[in-house]
Amino acid sequence: MSKIAFLGAGNMAAAIVDGLLAQNPAARANLVCFGGSGQTAAALAARTGIARAASLDELLAGVDLLVVAFKPQHLAAADSRLAELTANKLVLSILAGKRLATLAKVFPRARNLIRAMPNTPAAIGAAITPFCSLQPLAAADRSVVETLLGACGQHLELGEEHMDAVTALSGGGPAFLFEFVAALRDAGVAANLPVEISARLSVETVLGAARLLARRQVDPETLRNQVTSPNGTTLAGLRRMEAGNFRGIIRETILAAQARAAELSKDS
Repeated sequence: MSKIAFLGAGNMAAAIVDGLLAQNPAARANLVCFGGSGQTAAALAARTGIARAASLDELLAGVDLLVVAFKPQHLAAADSRLAELTANKLVLSILAGKRLATLAKVFPRARNLIRAMPNTPAAIGAAITPFCSLQPLAAADRSVVETLLGACGQHLELGEEHMDAVTALSGGGPAFLFEFVAALRDAGVAANLPVEISARLSVETVLGAARLLARRQVDPETLRNQVTSPNGTTLAGLRRMEAGNFRGIIRETILAAQARAAELSKDS
């Protein structure tokens, strides 16, 4: 396995590391992290057993792939030495809203640049990660990138013009789903269920329904209709969702997140 460095050691970097180690525990010998404050990197290294670098020079020594995982707003103030330190290395960015052209200004001598948007299910190997590259990926480089992203779950190569939309949909999607599950739980409590029972029913119902949808490979409306009896309880609930413009709210949620990703791109 190629040596992989993580510049930034927050939640998303930790999720990717967890995914890699779940697939191959021996990979920890080839992983190293570095964080600006040092606290997150120290915590990640202590929890997972990967190396923690004391400097950028140490981080990038002998590394083939650098994963850029700090906060997007910090890119403009990134250390100017990165231009030389990443010469002839692969650089993979998971910074929301940061375009390849912007990344190329910070990493001008990189062998190639990849922009990816994983999501937090990477920690259990269940992510879906859209990605694009500045130049077509050489076969060896594609293997490295797909090994990294494959350890996190599935991956999907797309044109960069779609990245703001996937940042909103699959990048933010877990948060939106968690909010929906929390709403189910709270609604169950409002219907006089004990909170622990409502929480368990909410999680297992969403999990089971998602598995069914993935395995049946039909559109969600088909499965929805199979649950819905004429004049039944499910129909009563669906009519209330329609009256409350549920689909419109979800559409507005995704478009708001997409718009913010576009703003981050313009701020680059």
